[in-house]
Amino acid sequence: MLDLIAGDMVEVDRVIARRLDTGVPLVSQVSQYIISAGGKRLRPALLLLMSGALGYTGEQRFNLAAVVEFIHTATLLHDDVVDESTLRRGRATANESFGNPASVLVGDFLYSRAFQMMLDANNIRVMEILAEATNVIAEGEVLQLMNMHDASLDETAYLRVIRSKTAKLFEASTRLAAVLAGVTPEVEEACATYGQALGTAFQVIDDVLDYAGDAHETGKNVGDDLREGKTTLPLIFAMQRGTPEQSGLVRAAIEAGDTAQLGKVVEIVRETGALDASRAAAAAEAKRAIDALRDFPSNSHASGLLQLAAQLLERRA
Repeated sequence: MLDLIAGDMVEVDRVIARRLDTGVPLVSQVSQYIISAGGKRLRPALLLLMSGALGYTGEQRFNLAAVVEFIHTATLLHDDVVDESTLRRGRATANESFGNPASVLVGDFLYSRAFQMMLDANNIRVMEILAEATNVIAEGEVLQLMNMHDASLDETAYLRVIRSKTAKLFEASTRLAAVLAGVTPEVEEACATYGQALGTAFQVIDDVLDYAGDAHETGKNVGDDLREGKTTLPLIFAMQRGTPEQSGLVRAAIEAGDTAQLGKVVEIVRETGALDASRAAAAAEAKRAIDALRDFPSNSHASGLLQLAAQLLERRA
């Protein structure tokens, strides 16, 4: 489905290259390092696909697609510093290559550049959506930090974090397309629901891959979530479904951030059916995304959005 927007993505890349131009070499170096790392560009792609589904062909879709990519990249830079990550997309993280101070400050640059670019839309609603999104994402980051090594976290609290930290920018991307297209409030909400549900499913599958994926395919170290003390859905289900002994081992590993027990934790996650339960939760979110588009016009871009939701469940990286 991404072939539908291949030409549009070329234009977005041009905007990104132009707006990364700065007189400070280190800013350009770090920004280019992470943006060129082979990411999926899923958030800009969503904005472009939704714009096409709604019939919007204006130039602002390229500018705002670049804005959401800058915001996403800034969150990655900050995330990797907070999580002390060393590997992303199969290569060293920016903080590993350039140090924590450079990563944090370049992340700040990308946030501020994104807000400069928002002004080009000359639309207060666009500003409201992106200002709220960045605020909610920051809240999600703090919530996740507060929840580190907390094995008592339940599914509701977990979903609150990922809908703030990850799904909010998906939601903003699809809502921005609706605002650009000038649709009714009802259609805008349907677009936002699609984005939020898709982003939630995306993160759940990402958390599944931390225990079911291959480091060569996922581009990150298997067990990173456990090392960081993140109580993700597979671990929540494993503790709910396991024997007292199994639940106790998983709980202790979360609280200590102990990857020495990673092999046993992975075994428990698989034996208890926690991975299948997590995939089922992701499938329910993907269905919610698909249902949100049930009254949309039938065109290739809308079909691409439906296909994206269906194929998300098959992702391996």
